[in-house]
Amino acid sequence: MKGDPIFEPLKFRTVTVKNRIFRSNISGRFDNYDGSGNRARINWEMKFARGGVGGIITSFVPVHGKGRILPNYARIDSDDKVPFWRELARRVHDEDCRLFIQLSHSGRQRDLPSLEYPGPAASSTSHPEDLHGLESRAMTVEEIRDVVGYFAEGARRAREAGADGVELHGANGYLFTQFLSSAINDRKDEYGGSLENRARFAREVVRAIRKKVGPDFHVQYKISATEYANSLFPWKNKGNTIDDSVQVIKWLEEDGIDAVHVSSGSSFPHPHNPGGGFPPNANAVYDVMIRSGRNTAINYWLFNHWPFYPLFRWWWKRRGGPINPEGANLPDALRMKKAVKIPVICTGGFQTASVIRDAITSGQTDAVSIARPLLANNNLVRMFEQGLDRAPRPCTYCNKCLGAVLKYPLGCYEESRFDSYDAMIKEIMTVFDPPSYPGDASVEAPPVVVPLRRSGEK
Repeated sequence: MKGDPIFEPLKFRTVTVKNRIFRSNISGRFDNYDGSGNRARINWEMKFARGGVGGIITSFVPVHGKGRILPNYARIDSDDKVPFWRELARRVHDEDCRLFIQLSHSGRQRDLPSLEYPGPAASSTSHPEDLHGLESRAMTVEEIRDVVGYFAEGARRAREAGADGVELHGANGYLFTQFLSSAINDRKDEYGGSLENRARFAREVVRAIRKKVGPDFHVQYKISATEYANSLFPWKNKGNTIDDSVQVIKWLEEDGIDAVHVSSGSSFPHPHNPGGGFPPNANAVYDVMIRSGRNTAINYWLFNHWPFYPLFRWWWKRRGGPINPEGANLPDALRMKKAVKIPVICTGGFQTASVIRDAITSGQTDAVSIARPLLANNNLVRMFEQGLDRAPRPCTYCNKCLGAVLKYPLGCYEESRFDSYDAMIKEIMTVFDPPSYPGDASVEAPPVVVPLRRSGEK
């Protein structure tokens, strides 16, 4: 692929990635309830490392149990988690792929309440989230400083584990967004009000990480460049604009970030992110959230009674982005690229080589990140290497994967892409192959340290 900009190495300040395609942060409930990782997670990430992506940005990795969105997501909140992440980094590196651990905190945006930390979630605000009514309470300044420390320690652990860098999840409605957003942050202290004050939390985290890991470790920041916070409810504040976000990233560049990852939307899910509409299967899985927030019981009833669910889905799609979301965030990425010196990564439905190639050569972005189209085709990058412009069975942006993840293993749930329902389920379940235990009762070591075998090996 010599001469193809997609396969030109991307050089960050401290690490080089072999091509311009990243697996974006996405994952399912593959891990243990206590936040420890397991074999299924490694199998999951290896699908994409073997599929040819240059770098993997892990799914949402909480820096504390209070900051999880769902149970069964691996965390990085204590030193005993380091061996798991070290093993994952080693496996990913064996495929000439880079690993970036996404340090995260949910704030009020917790889809399921926590057994260990019940009650309203810690946030910038005491106002509940709009769609589900997820309850929150405004953190004290002392609590904010504690959370800053959690992120710094998470970065230290990521470095000790041999990861190539970390990404701070500052997008899509999670804790950083709750501080940054003019539509969410209603504080009256030094962490609220002006944009400079609302950015204080993010800046303190970046500075604390730099003090902890030094200057030679990659740190990038993901941001919802345009929030569209009034998409679902037009009477609401629209939130931060691209101009606001450009200024925030300029400040974070001064503080020491090495790249910016451009997304959109003030929550997740959001009419603009991911594009394609509200999950058509949400009515079948939403019952797991029925006690999660003030609005969830009535939402569940509405989702399961005609004509309310079709009307809701129509409104969601009407208030969202284009029907084909591929490249929808490129205008914001271009604005960011013109304003900062660090590399820019753009996410948003990418799955066509010519679109990606044009985005890079035209200077709109330095790289792209992909989530759903890689769920549909784990080896999409290999297809590009072979000269295909698009997968024979591309992602349909149906978002059934997004709905299913509340209950089921993450994967592509669009049956039309498979020869049969059984073939679809077989592909989804490949994340559990190889299994956690090799079948030898004499093996007492934790599953994560048992060498992996590829599918088909004995």
